[in-house]
Amino acid sequence: MTASRLDRLLHPVIGPTARGRLAAIVGAAMLSLVAIAFAAAGEQAQHAFARLVGAVWWAPLFVTPLTFAGIVALTRAHWPEAKGSGIPQVMAAGRAPGAASSVQLIALPVAAAKFAFTLLMLLAGAPAGREGPTVQISAAVMAAVHRWMRVPVTTGVVIAGGAAGVAAAFNTPLAGVAFAIEELASAFEQRVAAMVMVTVMVSGLISLGVAGDYVYFGAMSQQLPLRAMVLAAPLAGMAGGLLGGLFAKALIAMAWSRHRAFLAIRSRPVGWAFACGFIVAVIGVVTGGLSWGTGYDATRSLLGGEAHPLLFGPARFVATLATALSGAPGGIFAPTLSVGAGLGQLLAQVFPRDEAGAIVLLGLIGYFAGVVRAPLTAVIIVSEMTADRSMILPLFATALIADQASAAVCPQKLYHALARQFAPARR
Repeated sequence: MTASRLDRLLHPVIGPTARGRLAAIVGAAMLSLVAIAFAAAGEQAQHAFARLVGAVWWAPLFVTPLTFAGIVALTRAHWPEAKGSGIPQVMAAGRAPGAASSVQLIALPVAAAKFAFTLLMLLAGAPAGREGPTVQISAAVMAAVHRWMRVPVTTGVVIAGGAAGVAAAFNTPLAGVAFAIEELASAFEQRVAAMVMVTVMVSGLISLGVAGDYVYFGAMSQQLPLRAMVLAAPLAGMAGGLLGGLFAKALIAMAWSRHRAFLAIRSRPVGWAFACGFIVAVIGVVTGGLSWGTGYDATRSLLGGEAHPLLFGPARFVATLATALSGAPGGIFAPTLSVGAGLGQLLAQVFPRDEAGAIVLLGLIGYFAGVVRAPLTAVIIVSEMTADRSMILPLFATALIADQASAAVCPQKLYHALARQFAPARR
């Protein structure tokens, strides 16, 4: 059914206000199903890569760098709006939803390319997340539904789609609302808040019905004595904030620095992507696979108090940085959480063994807040992902300290700085 025919059918029956609400509900339902399919396909891609490595251990030395280079070449040639995380694109589109460049940032062909290329990155073992891409894909689905139903695509529509994407990707509805307030919207009006909550609620209900009532990292119950809390929260906040600030500063420099080294790298994007892919492959082979994929399983086990090689955190930091600097499509949320868990494991060495899981959790939020500089979102998303309310105070303390420490290293907020790449050109 064409958009014009749908418009003729709906117009006599549903007024503009009711049609806008219907578009939000339909869009939220559709994007939730897409997010669930994306998550399932991502898991299958990682399993396929694991089977490849199990059969031919040296295959990543060829497959991974060639995949990085090929995807970057295709992205730059045909879908440049699909590069990187996806969150900066949604932020840029939300600031000027009517601009032609903004429409392209959340167009369905770009979303389809993001979907496919992120899966290919995971199929090549890249430590790339699906959460950032889910935000861009969800915003594109929401905008498309509004256009089909002849409802204007406003800033609120873009923000609501992106927020529902966060909620669907992590099964964390409160974090979706918080992320919309803290990152996607610079001015959060009450009518936008209502739309965000409706879309997050609908996407959450669809996810609950299809994927079941699950907690992203499983239900945790961490305990940390006051003495350890007073020591661990500042330590994790400072360490995570400084390291996260360095990560963000490197990505911003790659996008904006006029230093001749960065200019030279940006002039050879495909060759640079190949080099980044080779770095990722070498780290993965040398460490026995510590750096492959999103790191979800390892992060979950670390939060449960299990031990991994101490090289886990450093290996994932370098591999995630190389992947993000390559310019290939893929998010940093899940890989950042795994790096933070690895950092927490290192910090836990100076605390009693029975406190290891709690220290890992503080390291995770410290680094995550240091990278994204959104402490409220960090606390809510980690609390919802672990279903643990007992650690809320140390989580807040760690996130706030990490935010300040990161700002000292990198004054610009990562997603805001990267969003400027996609801003409409001034006439």
